[in-house]
Amino acid sequence: MTASYPCLVADVGGTNARFAWLAAQGEPVSHVTILPVQDHAGPAAAARAYLAALEVQLGGAMAAPRAMALAVATAVAGDRVELTNGHWSFSRAQLCADLGLTTLLVLNDFEALALSLPRLQASQLRFWPGVQMAASVPPGSAMAVIGPGTGLGVAGVLRLRQAWVALAGEGGHATLAAANAFEAELLAHVRRDYAHVSAERLLSGIGLPVLHAAVAAVRGQAVAELLTAAQIVERGLAGSCGICSQTLDAFCALLGGFAGNVALTLGARAGVYIGGGIVPRLGERFFASEFRARFEAKGRFESYLQAIPTALITDTLAALSGAAMALEQHEF
Repeated sequence: MTASYPCLVADVGGTNARFAWLAAQGEPVSHVTILPVQDHAGPAAAARAYLAALEVQLGGAMAAPRAMALAVATAVAGDRVELTNGHWSFSRAQLCADLGLTTLLVLNDFEALALSLPRLQASQLRFWPGVQMAASVPPGSAMAVIGPGTGLGVAGVLRLRQAWVALAGEGGHATLAAANAFEAELLAHVRRDYAHVSAERLLSGIGLPVLHAAVAAVRGQAVAELLTAAQIVERGLAGSCGICSQTLDAFCALLGGFAGNVALTLGARAGVYIGGGIVPRLGERFFASEFRARFEAKGRFESYLQAIPTALITDTLAALSGAAMALEQHEF
């Protein structure tokens, strides 16, 4: 492998674009900067802003990057890329030309997060009480990652003998299932406005207000104001809003059931990780929730799921190291 370093890596969601520098193969990413997506016309403009600021820091020691790995919050196919929950739309070929790159890898953001899983350290994780990750992952094993953020990302990673292969997909748009009568009422209410109720429709930043309204309707309470996801989390954790608190309970339970479905579908016996920006904000509330019970509650396969460890990714920059791994494993 003949790699061209230094390289640029980026992780772009619906709200923020995280950029970082990869000075050499095997080194950790550095000089991380978070730029608001709405402040830039597209990835080329954001990358130029990042590189201009970095040049001020590094001065003459900085060489122009010739390769870049860009993780984006959307499905990646063909030359045209459009963010699912953001305004960026760009051509991969044009971006490569605009930045003077010889290599451009565009990955789904959860494909990159999945590639970060093999390198995560204990300091970047919080394990579910009583459950620990295996000391090593043998070839043929799979892990999964699920992340409620602006949207809901899902991906897996499979260990081969000499490499890790990410399994990218759009699992967040799979149909959400109810596990009890209350959840069935919630979904029935949401279906009045949306013909297809996906997991992302409720288990995400854009979904929490929808879930909140559904909980209020099923409980027979009027909603005085339309709350944002951040307000729902804040008031639910503070105990100042009963419906917000119930919304967080429903969120964690539904997420647990969905995570169990992903584990069964991918055969992710080496672990299921929770990423994204929402769950870390829940703190102890998440670990006191029904998440793990619902993760395991799959009838005849309950024992299968009881053996699968679950952990929360506490490092919100983990996907950048996954993008770095994608470059390392790519033949330049």
